[in-house]
Amino acid sequence: MNLTKRRDTLKKVYAPVGIALYRLHLPPNFITLLSVAFGMASAYAFYHGKLLTGASLLFLSGLFDLADGMVARLSEKASKFGAVFDWLADKWVDGFVLGTVGYFYAGPFTAITVVTASMLHSFIKPVAYAEIGYEERISGKIKDPLEGVGFFGRPETHLTLIAFTILERLQAPVGLEFGIKLIALLTLASLLLRIIYLYKHYGREYE
Repeated sequence: MNLTKRRDTLKKVYAPVGIALYRLHLPPNFITLLSVAFGMASAYAFYHGKLLTGASLLFLSGLFDLADGMVARLSEKASKFGAVFDWLADKWVDGFVLGTVGYFYAGPFTAITVVTASMLHSFIKPVAYAEIGYEERISGKIKDPLEGVGFFGRPETHLTLIAFTILERLQAPVGLEFGIKLIALLTLASLLLRIIYLYKHYGREYE
């Protein structure tokens, strides 16, 4: 499962939102801030046990995060700062949401593990850009060697968390404790695949 490789499929979901926001003439960076606001509100809702509210806000946060880049391209306002800001916004939201759910539903060790795994899984990419380089930049989007490597990134994390939130709300045998531990495990496994890929392709390139 790697939804990042299926951008065309994902685009069918968020394109109507992106077009609507573009027609409202909202600046791309403001949309990014809205995604952060929804994400922080999601963490707050999870903290207070408002599970369905937290899941809904997390979905909105992810939707706006996908839409901001589309608005930037449609309005011809894509910038390098915007790309960096988007990365930081994503990780800010993920840190708060995963940390909150991990701590209150599975304990501090799981919270630390899932947040660390999520950060490393994402930031291994810009480190690869800096140390190895990338193929090209198309409409502000970097085509990098790790784009299709791994199977459990941010979209999968959010969808899994939302699914187990619903199960928790339904009082199913498995809920958020199992779900957040599963996210940590799958993220670490996906990170390992990226490390192995980099070693196989660049481990013998000496300076």
